[in-house]
Amino acid sequence: MEKQTLPNSTLVLVMGIISIVGCCCYGLPGLICGIVAVVVGQKATNLYKESPEIYSGYENVKAGKIMGIIGIVLSVLFTIYIIWVISLIGWEALQNPELLQEKIQDLQRTA
Repeated sequence: MEKQTLPNSTLVLVMGIISIVGCCCYGLPGLICGIVAVVVGQKATNLYKESPEIYSGYENVKAGKIMGIIGIVLSVLFTIYIIWVISLIGWEALQNPELLQEKIQDLQRTA
């Protein structure tokens, strides 16, 4: 009997990759794609564990779940960093280049 490809195995892998790349876009796309990769990957893992002799492609699911977890962690860290930068410099300074330059120079003088 020929093995079937595990449903959503490619989706989990792609979402895991996008979660790592998407963490650089202020963290939100990476967080969303990482959560999708982990949730769909867990469903696919449960399906595979019920009858492993029927399905192939479990390696993609494992890799996608791992990358999804890494993407979630990186996205959360990047989001925390962005919040820290906004609290340190201020939202107005981020929107005004001259004020941003002044804030950066002030920070360099105090450091």
